[in-house]
Amino acid sequence: MKKIFLLAVLASGLAFGQAKKVVSSDVQWWGYKIAKSEASSHNGTVKVKSGDLVMKGNQLVGGTFVLDMTSINATDLSGEYQQKLNGHLKNGDFFEVEKYPTATFKITGVKKNNDKVYNSLVTGNLTVKGKTNAISFPAKITYANGTVSLMSNKFSIDRQKFDVAYKSTMQDVLVKDDMDLLVKVTAK
Repeated sequence: MKKIFLLAVLASGLAFGQAKKVVSSDVQWWGYKIAKSEASSHNGTVKVKSGDLVMKGNQLVGGTFVLDMTSINATDLSGEYQQKLNGHLKNGDFFEVEKYPTATFKITGVKKNNDKVYNSLVTGNLTVKGKTNAISFPAKITYANGTVSLMSNKFSIDRQKFDVAYKSTMQDVLVKDDMDLLVKVTAK
């Protein structure tokens, strides 16, 4: 009886894939401001709270990441200006982290890409502030010795689709709707 149960467990792992836990991650972001006198940008990081990548054989077939939005950090500034921007990003003008402390990305598909560097197109559902939208991005995916790595190309999302709808009160300043992300994840 134990042998039958063990075989059933092994067979289900082969049929449905094996989950690899995320052991390191790096999510970078870029936001852009356009003013009449100049254009500027800010960039930073968001930590991955938890996640897994699902492999079927040596192919990535799914996975989920939980982003810790309370960790959003502008890395292009320091001191008082960094603290002010971090606070601004965490309040209701942007990500409202007290109400929405996490965001999630669930992979719904991975297709081969003809690009020599970014060999796959990853598609999934991104949920930020309770709003879910499908996104896709090119990524380099490698799998060796039980470790899978995913490194995206820089890609854009429209923050307005997630109710990240800050509008400046100054008429000569505009925050672009598109923000860029770059994701690096390693799972074992």
